[in-house]
Amino acid sequence: MQDIGIGLVGGGYMGKAHAVAYSAVGAVFAPRLRPRLEMVAASSVESAERYRAAFGFRRAAQDWQALVADPAVDAVVIASPQATHRAIAEAAFALGKPVFCEKPLGASLEDAEALCAAAEASGVVNMIGFNYVRTPATQYARRLIAEGVIGDVTWFRGEHTEDFLADPEAPATWRTDGEANGTMGDLAPHMINAAQALLGPVESVMADIEIVHESRGDTPVTNDDQAHMLCRFAGGAMGHMFFSRIATGRKMGYIYEVNGTRGAIRFNQEDQNSLWLYKAEGPEAERGFRQILIGPAHPDYLAFCQGPGHGTGYQDQIIIEARDFLEAIADGANRWPSFKAGLDVAHVLDAARKSHSNGRWQPVVHT
Repeated sequence: MQDIGIGLVGGGYMGKAHAVAYSAVGAVFAPRLRPRLEMVAASSVESAERYRAAFGFRRAAQDWQALVADPAVDAVVIASPQATHRAIAEAAFALGKPVFCEKPLGASLEDAEALCAAAEASGVVNMIGFNYVRTPATQYARRLIAEGVIGDVTWFRGEHTEDFLADPEAPATWRTDGEANGTMGDLAPHMINAAQALLGPVESVMADIEIVHESRGDTPVTNDDQAHMLCRFAGGAMGHMFFSRIATGRKMGYIYEVNGTRGAIRFNQEDQNSLWLYKAEGPEAERGFRQILIGPAHPDYLAFCQGPGHGTGYQDQIIIEARDFLEAIADGANRWPSFKAGLDVAHVLDAARKSHSNGRWQPVVHT
């Protein structure tokens, strides 16, 4: 088995998750490439050294430039703030190194377009971190829809709602400053990605975006608290999506419902190890949604646990991502979701912002 040197940029919340994933993925999935935690970079040399000691990397980098350029770093994982994504990824692509980048792809549509172009021009493997579509339940939902189990899809409702800023007295943070850090840049990309994974491209949107708490203490809030949008999918289905960081009581509201001509599906990430399925068959008196407990018969579950209903967790989603990235590198070909999927989401977000400004339905650009 060939090893591969992993360079991680960023050691915070997501940096730790990726470090754990690359430490565990060999034992869980036995990919063809065995990751070696080679180097970590952070906002300072001191932080990088702290992460090196905590996560088990061989070395701490002076800065991200040194990490990308180091010959022992074969692939780069970006878990730093989105404003840094473009420079890091472009430098890695210039050296022919595969890149895994956390969502969103960049701090703007311009960043996302440039990164997608750089990835394509380089010809090397690239992937974006939409982890929630990796749960066994959502992978199974995609399969059911693709196989026509619920018939032709007619309607979709999705939300990504949390309450980490629901308290109006909560102080201002980096999350409350700058368009890229608002709900549309933070939570919305996950559900838009899910919608497109389940139903295909979004064709047009009508959106409303809102700052509810206009200041935190004496500090103005410069980005959105919540947003919703009507949407039409290229396949003909209508839909609605809602995003909020002030949804009181909601901790992980990654929720979707899909209606079809022969059935329906419901999912709630707060109960990520079950899927609700309705089939329009049999006597009417016996019909109803039934709960499917996720188990070894569903995608990617058995590698973690042999017992149905025992469940997988958040970290397991990141381990599945790591497996996908390593296998893509081994194949020399992208696996979904590549940077192209990140750009697709960026185009929906751009259309939503334009719709909010002009008060009209806005077509979504497709590349």
